Amino acid sequence: MHDIMSRLEEKRGAARLGGGKRRIETQHSKGKLTARERIELLLDPDSFEEWDMFVEHRSSDFGMAEQKVPGDGVVTGYGTVNGKLVFVFSQDFTVFGGSLSEAHAEKICKIMDQAMNVGAPVIGLNDSGGARIQEGVASLAGYADVFQRNVMASGVVPQISLIMGPCAGGAVYSPAMTDFIFMVKDSSYMFVTGPDVVKTVTHETVTQEELGGAITHTTRSGVADMAFENDVEALIELRRFIDFLPPSNRAPGAPRTASDPRDRVEASLDTLIPANPNKPYDMKELIEKVVDDGDFFEIQPAYAANILIGFARMEGATVGIVANQPMVLAGCLDIDSARKGARFVRFCDCFNIPIVTLVDVPGFLPGTAQEYGAIIKHGAKLLFAFAEATVPKVTLITRKAYGGAYDVMSSKHLRGDVNFAWPSAEIAVMGPKGAVEIIFRGDIGDAGKIEARTEEYREKFANPFVAASRGFIDDVIQPSSTRRRLCRALAMLRGKQQQNPWKKHDNIPL
Repeated sequence: MHDIMSRLEEKRGAARLGGGKRRIETQHSKGKLTARERIELLLDPDSFEEWDMFVEHRSSDFGMAEQKVPGDGVVTGYGTVNGKLVFVFSQDFTVFGGSLSEAHAEKICKIMDQAMNVGAPVIGLNDSGGARIQEGVASLAGYADVFQRNVMASGVVPQISLIMGPCAGGAVYSPAMTDFIFMVKDSSYMFVTGPDVVKTVTHETVTQEELGGAITHTTRSGVADMAFENDVEALIELRRFIDFLPPSNRAPGAPRTASDPRDRVEASLDTLIPANPNKPYDMKELIEKVVDDGDFFEIQPAYAANILIGFARMEGATVGIVANQPMVLAGCLDIDSARKGARFVRFCDCFNIPIVTLVDVPGFLPGTAQEYGAIIKHGAKLLFAFAEATVPKVTLITRKAYGGAYDVMSSKHLRGDVNFAWPSAEIAVMGPKGAVEIIFRGDIGDAGKIEARTEEYREKFANPFVAASRGFIDDVIQPSSTRRRLCRALAMLRGKQQQNPWKKHDNIPL
């Protein structure tokens, strides 16, 4: 018995050491934590239960039989984050560069299967050189097995990828199918083909950071949701983020005890909207003044900033926020913002998170770039997402809600449950000036007549009362009472049950 215990401790020690002290020191010299250090920071103290510590690869080609490390380059298991059960895998770059082998993939698949069985989020800490070349097609099969589970888990349990090192080739597609992707600046990157291949094929010279770094993917491509300064910040923010999410699509999110009173009046909101209808204001100010304790976890803050998305709490319960941002492109919807908003709305609907929509939208962004880029199809994604969502939907129009963009932003016609407007709301087919120039085009040369007609149109349509008279707006509310009215509406909707017609799945306009 003593011998087997000694062997056990010896193997545990070898697994914990990973690729050895020299490689660990190299990892640290790059400003990166090891796979196990990352798990220790992410999970609650002493909560980690490791699985498959002794798994080794089964390859014997190219001298691999003599190179076996217990764990085979990935640490897997489960633990808790702020008391909530999560499953986690953390790739170990010190072992074969974190490359994925058949055994490595099997370990990941095992925890994903169990996460779906028990209903808990899956967190992947990615730091891998890609498929293990020595294993050939066996490693490719391993990737495909992981991909299949990503698809099966989609909409069942939240899936989060934290890219903490290289992620190239087929390795990028597993994170791409997860719900959220976070990256670390200057030490992580994602691309399908690297700089060398790009140079050979297209003759473009580009660095890894320019091609697929955290800044590229959070500002230009929209592939990633957040970029953090280092491993420690990323893991701490991930702990905060997990707190907003329910464990699965069948489990209700556990509300916190709210310290922020429901009836809190925010008098400053009465003067948030400028007197000049063309002057912008910061929609984030409204969000932070109505949600619990001003705590708003914004997603994709640096991409398509004309729409704001993120999580907050109202009376302790998580809500998803979708809001136009007048500070950027006047709050117009465009290709990127429609895609960004649609994906977020669908996530909220998957996991029964109520959606609060704050509207100040003058329309869709005009121009050949938008039309040639298929704004029709992409704009329809956001419309489709709101229309199919069956979770509680509460909408507030603060100022402009013009044309088709009014319809798209969770209007009453797309099964909005409670739709409010501020007195400053303008709900119309288009802005007064544009409308008058179309209706009275014969008077365009007469500035006095056009001005009078514009004022007439503004009086008749550029207000919330026409929509309210038809029941498209449930109430026109004082801005200072916004938190109270939103909280009451969400409380009323907690028991909402709504079903879409049976279908195998829908066919969203991809």
